[in-house]
Amino acid sequence: MANYIGLALAIAGAALAALLSGMGSAKGVGMVGEAAAGLISEDPSKFTKVLILQILPGTQGLYGFITAIMVMIKIKLLSGAPVELTAGQGFQIFAACLPMAFVGFFSAIAQARVAASGISVVAKKPEQQSKAMVLSAMVETYAVLALLISLLIILRLNF
Repeated sequence: MANYIGLALAIAGAALAALLSGMGSAKGVGMVGEAAAGLISEDPSKFTKVLILQILPGTQGLYGFITAIMVMIKIKLLSGAPVELTAGQGFQIFAACLPMAFVGFFSAIAQARVAASGISVVAKKPEQQSKAMVLSAMVETYAVLALLISLLIILRLNF
């Protein structure tokens, strides 16, 4: 049993990164979708403009997925012969996944709020859609930074 604690911690970190980022993205995409549905019920021609805003909070789920895949590659879980990890090594991987897990969750929801507000911009001034996208993309910066931190730590760990 003690031989599997490190592996279990590493897998838990990967799962947490995918789970929390995915939950944040699902919530965020849903929030923006609700706002978008209201607009396109009044003006269906704006569907493409609001779809782009709806997609933006979904990227954090993708980043969490990438983080989880990188952990699985690092610990050779996908090959069917995972490396033996000490509890300390497993905890290092677990900790490396935390930036993506938590920043992914919260930034997806924050980005959704900005994107949902951007739907109002598109409703009133469709030609200003790019400004709404830029405002929403500013929140994305922190998800990208969290992804980079998690990946850099994972890649630098030596086993």
